Amino acid sequence: MSSEIFRGEGGRIVLPTLLLCDRHDGGHLVVEPPRPVWERSLLMPAELCAWALLVAAAGRAMLQALPMLEGGCINYWEAGNWALNDLSEPQGPKRAETHRRVHLHLLGRSRRARAPHWQWGESPRFPDFKDAAQWSAGFAPLTDHECEAVAREVQAHLRNAEPTA
Repeated sequence: MSSEIFRGEGGRIVLPTLLLCDRHDGGHLVVEPPRPVWERSLLMPAELCAWALLVAAAGRAMLQALPMLEGGCINYWEAGNWALNDLSEPQGPKRAETHRRVHLHLLGRSRRARAPHWQWGESPRFPDFKDAAQWSAGFAPLTDHECEAVAREVQAHLRNAEPTA
């Protein structure tokens, strides 16, 4: 289960329940396309463009709205692999076309990250599926105030759709 912080033509931005990055280490949001597909090539060109614009707006908004990302950056990670794990529900072998859903993780990279798997200048490290819930349990999500600030920046960027720098 995830909580939606923004919805628009390009899809929606959600605060995931299973966090991959603590808010102090940069934060974690997910951008879903305007409709569920298992492979991004199945989106119509206009949908793909609108989703790409929403992804870019969300990344920029995180950099502008989240103080912990001052001097930092965003890692964009397309995923969906854990949905195919034999241990995920429904348990057993799965086909990508049936169980995978395209979504893009936006993982803030703080220069002052505390967790060893989020150190500045290193690739992030993720657990195996079987360990994900325990690994994520101690991570704090972005606050309501931070999510609202990101959503405001996304709206402003989509209205202007012009990079300032």
